[in-house]
Amino acid sequence: MSTPVFHRLEIADVRPETPEAVSVAFVVPASLREAYRYAPGQYLTLRATLDGEEVRRSYSICSGLDDGELRIVIKRLEGGVFSSWANVALQAGDAIDVMTPMGRFGIADAKDLRGAKTYVAFAAGSGITPVLSILKTVLARAPDSRFFLFYGNRTSESIIFREQLNDLKDRFVARFSVFHMLSREQQDLASLSGRLEPARIKILLPLLVPLVSIDQVFVCGPLAMIDGVETSLVDLGVARSVIQIERFTPAPWGPATRPRPTPVVGEMPRAEITAIVGGLRKEFSLYGDDALIDAAAHAGIDLPYSCKGGMCCTCRAKVLEGAVEMATNYSLEPWETAAGFVLTCQSRPTTARVVVDYDQV
Repeated sequence: MSTPVFHRLEIADVRPETPEAVSVAFVVPASLREAYRYAPGQYLTLRATLDGEEVRRSYSICSGLDDGELRIVIKRLEGGVFSSWANVALQAGDAIDVMTPMGRFGIADAKDLRGAKTYVAFAAGSGITPVLSILKTVLARAPDSRFFLFYGNRTSESIIFREQLNDLKDRFVARFSVFHMLSREQQDLASLSGRLEPARIKILLPLLVPLVSIDQVFVCGPLAMIDGVETSLVDLGVARSVIQIERFTPAPWGPATRPRPTPVVGEMPRAEITAIVGGLRKEFSLYGDDALIDAAAHAGIDLPYSCKGGMCCTCRAKVLEGAVEMATNYSLEPWETAAGFVLTCQSRPTTARVVVDYDQV
């Protein structure tokens, strides 16, 4: 995992996908093509200054590896500062800061596509974005594999990529099956009317997919939906080891970092922090109840982060000296925490000195 870096990219085009979502494609110059090489399922973090405050948001890549473009989807969320602005303000020819691709969801290695496999995905709303990148790549590069998609939305009008999914279904009729679940619209088949909830999944999945043949399951959507799908799959006997979950879409975004109030005269720092990033050592003091990321920002130091909710893993670093306590962790694997990796957006020091290294893999 390389240290993520922002580059300013030009927007190639902005395309409406539904009344609530647009897709945005970027121009990647030849000098940056290697930096923006991605695995299907990964995401990009965008950065902008809105009303004088820096705002970062992560959006999954929806393009397949053979699409010849780098494209994301931004769905307008109620009260969403960045998504509301992006849906009306971004235009072709604009430029915006885009972090290099990050994330572990999806298919990391093309060798994993070899052989005849059965893939199943559960997505709701904009959770379709990384799944579309995965399924297009599977259909294009794994000719002996099948893909089953269960996709939940409110109405047929709110289905992102409805036409693309229909085209893929027609092109790969023997290998791709999509089942639309609509919660606010009646369908001819009653079992497809409603949410992607455990009771419905436990009935539909065994009828439509041979459970013993499942090689990989991808789940992306609102947190409540994710938890219900995961529980249902395990209850049906699907091994946890084949279930991949993307929990940050949509994420309970952490608050933007605000300037720290002027310290009280004589106030002593809680800890002294050294962060190694891009081969450079950056030192700063941490006061009060700050997490490492916020303390760095207050000191004018930019460290890698995105969601600030413990979900995206962008702020992953290894503790080389001292100790910290993590409040939340949705993305690090058990072996990583055992090896000393932490999410610095969630980490607060428990020793007077802490050294963390963002360059460790």
